[in-house]
Amino acid sequence: MTNRPTEHYEVFRQIAMLAGKGTALNEVATAALRQASDLVGLAAASLVVWKEGGEISLSVTNAESELASARLQEMERELFRTLRTQKKLSRAWLSFDTDPPTHSFTVPLVFNKKTFGAVIGLQIGENSPIAENGFVDALSAFLGLYVAAVEASTGGGADLIEQEKLQAVLQTAVTVNHEVNNPLTAILGNAQLLLMKRTDLDDELRAKLKTIEESALKIRDVTQKLLRLRKVRSIEYTEGTSMLDISDDEKNS
Repeated sequence: MTNRPTEHYEVFRQIAMLAGKGTALNEVATAALRQASDLVGLAAASLVVWKEGGEISLSVTNAESELASARLQEMERELFRTLRTQKKLSRAWLSFDTDPPTHSFTVPLVFNKKTFGAVIGLQIGENSPIAENGFVDALSAFLGLYVAAVEASTGGGADLIEQEKLQAVLQTAVTVNHEVNNPLTAILGNAQLLLMKRTDLDDELRAKLKTIEESALKIRDVTQKLLRLRKVRSIEYTEGTSMLDISDDEKNS
């Protein structure tokens, strides 16, 4: 690709403006990845931030399709993360002899000689993103500085990220309660009314109405638990898939 300093500058200018407004870290990262992907021609790009010990604290992805996103995440999970852990990999630019050709890279987020994340990308086609390695390096450095600034201003970037996650969950919970509770109240109220007022119900129909009542109460309980969450915790649902832990215990109090 040809050198395009003006477009490069515009990407950084817009990201800096978002950061200067105090925009949430995940929103800044999403905007940065989207603009960088459009400029460089990436099918998918991700920002990954991890805590001490390697636990992922933030993962933001911009992709042109779910397939491209899945391929990039597979690259991160099966190649880059393994090489970082086992071989101390810092950065890599790789091309694969597929049809069409596939290229991928990982560039670290570094501050004060500490690596705490990476920008990874996937490109499909003849052109290789290594032609824009200077821009990608600068983007990673820029985002690394912003993450470090967030940590310094909040006393810990992980705490801010957890608050952003919690806020997103609570917004979802409010939406679920608003959209679900009205029809749920109608279902529950009618089932209970029939159970109380109708004396001519046979045992089978009464049992079915009782099941409807109990199920509606369980749904209402779940929506209320979502509203009471004070910490975002995940548990394994199936292999490779997680779900929110909404158990009522001291961990979510």
